Amino acid sequence: MTEWLERLFHVDSVSELLWVLFGFAAQLMFTARFVVQWIASERAKDSVMPVAFWYFSLAGGVMLLSYAVYRADPVFILGQGLGVVIYMRNLWLIHAKRR
Repeated sequence: MTEWLERLFHVDSVSELLWVLFGFAAQLMFTARFVVQWIASERAKDSVMPVAFWYFSLAGGVMLLSYAVYRADPVFILGQGLGVVIYMRNLWLIHAKRR
């Protein structure tokens, strides 16, 4: 691994670099939910919360929680752990209503 990668990402091994890249992918997944919500709201000319928002929230939340557990960050773990429960509950309610 090159020295500039080590400095840029604060890593000292390839596995650390892979976790950091996974963390970036998780953050992008989590951010995508806002893009989906924004586009849906613009199209409807009203504040809309599409189901895809909750799926992106859940996927990004689980990925970020995995990253937080790997990094052993209790604040990050608590925040993402609670969020994952909320996202799952919202999806449960949405699917229960459709039945």
